[in-house]
Amino acid sequence: MTSEMENETETTEQKQEIEIEELKPKMSNLIVTFKIVDIGETREVTSRRTFETHRVADAIVGDKTGIVSVPLWNESISEMKVGKTYRLEDGYTSLFRGKLQLKIGRHSTVTEAESEIETVNSDVDMSAENHRKSKDRGYYNPPRGYGRQSGYGSSYRRGTDRRSRRDNYRRRRW
Repeated sequence: MTSEMENETETTEQKQEIEIEELKPKMSNLIVTFKIVDIGETREVTSRRTFETHRVADAIVGDKTGIVSVPLWNESISEMKVGKTYRLEDGYTSLFRGKLQLKIGRHSTVTEAESEIETVNSDVDMSAENHRKSKDRGYYNPPRGYGRQSGYGSSYRRGTDRRSRRDNYRRRRW
């Protein structure tokens, strides 16, 4: 049996202190210290599930290694100030339209950092490059196991061939 203290140390060991230049898609349990460079225009979006309207603004944040985009939702837009340094714990990364974003989740905590970041390297923009993997699939290059296997009317999916079961039965009887 493990004690509660051992469980807490295991979860804190899994968190990674990381710089912005090292961010990649699908990372989680991140600890990132960043300075807010700019907060974009606030826009309203409607949830597809609950049909509620939310305010959203894209912030550009950075450190000495690079910059990345962070979407700010509702109250966090007014709480964050341009030029201040913050520490994000339990953050994660994802792709939005192929561009990398650092995200603040439900269980994330954002606090003001103890030390200020003086300079931000805006030459390395992690959100500028497309991180999507290319899928080289087209009409002449379908994925494996897709389409006709062999012969007339045969298909990999059941019931999608041109002849019905009745036609096949009639064909065998005569």
